[in-house]
Amino acid sequence: MSQSTREAASAQGTLVASVQMEPRIGEKAENVAHSIRLIEEAAAAGAMLVVLPELANTGYVFESREEALELAEPVPEGETSCAWIDAARSLGIYVAAGIAEREGSRLYNSALLVGPDGYIGTYRKLHLWNEENRIFERGNLGLPVFETSIGKLAIAICYDGWFPEVYRLQSAKGADIICVPTNWVPMPGQPEQSAAMANILTVAAAHSNGVSIVCANRIGVERTQPFIGQSLIVGAQGWPLAGPASPDQEEILYARINVEQSRKSRRLNAFNEVLSDRRDDVYDLMLGTGWPVPLR
Repeated sequence: MSQSTREAASAQGTLVASVQMEPRIGEKAENVAHSIRLIEEAAAAGAMLVVLPELANTGYVFESREEALELAEPVPEGETSCAWIDAARSLGIYVAAGIAEREGSRLYNSALLVGPDGYIGTYRKLHLWNEENRIFERGNLGLPVFETSIGKLAIAICYDGWFPEVYRLQSAKGADIICVPTNWVPMPGQPEQSAAMANILTVAAAHSNGVSIVCANRIGVERTQPFIGQSLIVGAQGWPLAGPASPDQEEILYARINVEQSRKSRRLNAFNEVLSDRRDDVYDLMLGTGWPVPLR
């Protein structure tokens, strides 16, 4: 890509990529190698931010806590973290990816954010889904928002998206783009032709909080558990920018996100702005966390 082409693309916004892939349970080295190939493919297409699925290095359906403990790694010094850090550094991009994290005897369903300068930070899933409650501890790092050269980035994982408080607090802390590594599964009672519940929730969250959301789901069936694919990228006005992806094929979705335009789009008309309209005389803007509201 020539310098002039790169500058023109930058003016249009940052190219982001959602990588929909199929990790294999327990095949960590193969999963990481495959993820690196997909990261490189996205970077070659011009992506500056690449999001991988939840537990992208290990697979999802652990038979026991002991199996998960054997596969989990410390972050960021573990081999998977180091591989993703090296890829981000060499390609000059940002990567958000789900990982099974071990901290001593404790296990977390986590995601790390890495960039051109190396490791940036970790998010630990707050809301555990189903059998995850037998495997992992609940996240204890809150909802960090990370300053980067492409905007303020935050992370949520899968079932976190069912809780409006997650996206609300991240947007209140200044997030521009929320990366969602996920392993969405079928929801009970879904009508045959209906959009995935996860997609509906994502669109609503993006619109009501004025944030862009990049969701990377996995595909396949693992130990009888099916996954639904349908990854998507939603802009800050709530309209899908790319996807939903296929329910059963690996693919990479791309979209451009202009952070400055996204921030302006929070103003819906001359009178209304989705963040400043909040009624702090009725409810606490930071939902009782005690976190300060950042200056904008």
